[in-house]
Amino acid sequence: MADVVFEFGYGHGKMELALPEEKIINNVLGKPCPAIADVPAAVRDVLRNPIGTPPLQEVVKPGDTVAIVVSDITRAWVKFDQFIPVILDELNEAGVPDQNVFVVVAPGAHRLNTKEEFVILCGETVCHRVEIYNHNCHDEKELVYTGKTPGGVDCYINRRVAEADKMILTGGIVHHLMAGFGGGRKAILPGISGFKTIQGNHLFCMNKEVGKGLNPNCVSRKLEGNEMHEDMVEQAKLAKPAFLLNAIFTPENNFARFVAGHWNEAWLAGTKMVDEIYGVTISAQADLVVASSGGFPKDINLYQGVKTIDNAYMATKPGGVIICFLELPDIMEPAEFSDWFKFPTMLEHEMALRKNFTIPGFLAYKLLDIARQVSLIIVTKEENADFIRKAGMIPAVTAEEAFAIAKEKLGKEDYTITIMTASANTVPVLE
Repeated sequence: MADVVFEFGYGHGKMELALPEEKIINNVLGKPCPAIADVPAAVRDVLRNPIGTPPLQEVVKPGDTVAIVVSDITRAWVKFDQFIPVILDELNEAGVPDQNVFVVVAPGAHRLNTKEEFVILCGETVCHRVEIYNHNCHDEKELVYTGKTPGGVDCYINRRVAEADKMILTGGIVHHLMAGFGGGRKAILPGISGFKTIQGNHLFCMNKEVGKGLNPNCVSRKLEGNEMHEDMVEQAKLAKPAFLLNAIFTPENNFARFVAGHWNEAWLAGTKMVDEIYGVTISAQADLVVASSGGFPKDINLYQGVKTIDNAYMATKPGGVIICFLELPDIMEPAEFSDWFKFPTMLEHEMALRKNFTIPGFLAYKLLDIARQVSLIIVTKEENADFIRKAGMIPAVTAEEAFAIAKEKLGKEDYTITIMTASANTVPVLE
C-alpha cells in the first residue's frame, strides 16, 4: 500500500500528511488561468464591447449625473483602484465630467468605511477626481422606496444613487455559499439597501418551515430556485442599474477576465467564467475529505474558515469525515460570529436567527449544521480545542492525530479519499 505525501496550507506554513494512494478518488485543484497583462486595455475593451447593452459611452449622455457603486473594504481584493479610473475616462469622453460623477461605497450591513479605506479601495487618484460617500443602511432619511418584490420584501435603496441619472454597478464574482455567486445584483442588495430590506431578503436562507433550519436552495453555485438570489434579482430590477462592470480573478488573485454591460446578462456570463476556473468536477463524493484553506489569511479565524469547510462538505458522503487544516490564531474573532455558539440547541439558534438574521449568525448555524451531519475534525492550535468542541467539531493538534481519529470514525478499511488543498476557492461539482 503506497502512501503519497500531501502538503496542506496552515497559517504561514504547511502541514504534511501521508495518505494511501489507492484510496484517493479526487484531487480538487483550481484550473490554471493566465492573468490579464494590460488591465486598463482589457477594461476599455469590455466597456466598448459589452454584453446586452450599447457601449458605456452610448449608455450615458452629456451632462448626466452618474453613481458608481463599489464594494466595501472587506472586498478590497477586487482592486477597484485599477479599473475605476478607466470608467471615469470613458465617461469623460462621453461628455460626463468628473464633477457629475460620484462613488458610493456599498457595505450592506457592514460598518461604514473610513476615508483612509476609501483611498485603499479606490486609489488616491479617484479620491481626488470624484466625491466618495458611504452608504448607511440604518439611516432611513438617506433611503428611498423602490417597490415590493414578488417575495414580499419592501425595497429601500440609497437615495443619492437612486436619484442619479445613471447607476453603474461594479464588483468581483466568486462563488457564494448563500446567493450562489457574488457580484452583480449584490451591489444593490445588500450593498446599497436599507437594513430591513437586507433582513427581509436574507431570511430566504431559512427553511420555509420553522424548525427545519436552513433553506437547501440557498447554496453555492445554485441560482435557479435559489429564493435569496431570485429576490435579489427582483430588487435590482426595481433599482434599474444602467451598466455593470465585474471582475473575475485567478487563484493568485490577479485579474483573469472582465465582463461588462447589462447588470444581469453580463454578470451571468461572468458566473460561467467563475465556474470554469473554480468549479472542479469530482467523480463521486468520498468517505473522507482532507482539506485546507491554503493558509493565512483564509484560516485566521473560524468565520473565514466556514467557506473552506462548506466546500469540503460538498465533496463528502453523508455521514462521512472531514479533516480540515485551520490554524485559527484569532478563533474568537469576530465577536458577532463567535457569540452565536451560545445556544444549547439548534432550534433555539434557529429561532434567534429568524428573529434577528445576521450573516455571522447564519454562518455559525451552517457550521453547526455541517458538524451534525459529518465528523468534522479541525487541525488547529491546541488552545483552540475548547471552542472547537463547543462548536460541535473535533479538535486535533497534528495531521497524524487527525488521521487516526478519522480512521476510527470511518470504522472500515475500504474508504475513499478526496484531497482539497485550496478548499476556500475550489467548489466540487459532482460529475
